[in-house]
Amino acid sequence: MPPALIDTHCHLDVPPFVSQLDTVLADAGKKGVCRFIIPGVEVAGWENLLRVVNHSPALSAAPGIHPLFCKNTGDAEIAVLETLLREQRRQVPAKIVAIGEIGLDFWPPEFDEEQQRRIFEAQLDLAKRHRLPVLLHVRKAHDAVLALLRRKRLPAGGIVHAFSGSLQQAEQYAGLGFFAGFGGAITWPRARRLRHIATTFPLEKIVLETDAPDMPLCGHQGHDNHPALLAEVLSCLAKLRGVEKEALAAEIWKNSCTLLQLPMRPD
Repeated sequence: MPPALIDTHCHLDVPPFVSQLDTVLADAGKKGVCRFIIPGVEVAGWENLLRVVNHSPALSAAPGIHPLFCKNTGDAEIAVLETLLREQRRQVPAKIVAIGEIGLDFWPPEFDEEQQRRIFEAQLDLAKRHRLPVLLHVRKAHDAVLALLRRKRLPAGGIVHAFSGSLQQAEQYAGLGFFAGFGGAITWPRARRLRHIATTFPLEKIVLETDAPDMPLCGHQGHDNHPALLAEVLSCLAKLRGVEKEALAAEIWKNSCTLLQLPMRPD
């Protein structure tokens, strides 16, 4: 049996996956991927997100407002999210395990920094109030995000999705209770800086993800990414770190379950 894995960031609530969910889960299961965290990106998608995660006990949700989808959002949308958290967290087991995908993105030429910060801070406040981890989207904004996290001091920490910063920034995130999420980007030989970080960063602060259907792995160019390919990410990381993939998977499984408050025993 392949080692058990959790895909901590995959968009199974969108095409092509949403109409092929049973097949996607079965294919991933054959590779050992048996739990999946599905982040939200905008208010309009939360209803569908919750419908999808209720399809299987293996699926959990992380509704949130992505920085590139926050243009027309405000207090009303934050209130909707808080109501959703309050209602859904009463479920046993809880289907909402984090708030995401949230953060700051200063890459687009005409980004609205003030609006992004306002919506991001409001969601960080919700995470603090509900003691939930957050899934962070950070692009060209690590120092700004770190400054906010130092001020907010979230009790449940979170994951820096598709980590792309420096080793020093990764260490600062770790000091604030955050894990680095590594995915298909480390499979590319030209990603030397990222591969170095993945090799040297403390294992107890690492989780794995695919960001499916985005972020294709090396050797899979031109095709949608899939959660089943998380097994290849694991193999790549094990090779980079010079360890057995079974032992590596066991540590990463423990990291993911602890952070996201999931049962340690694989389903």
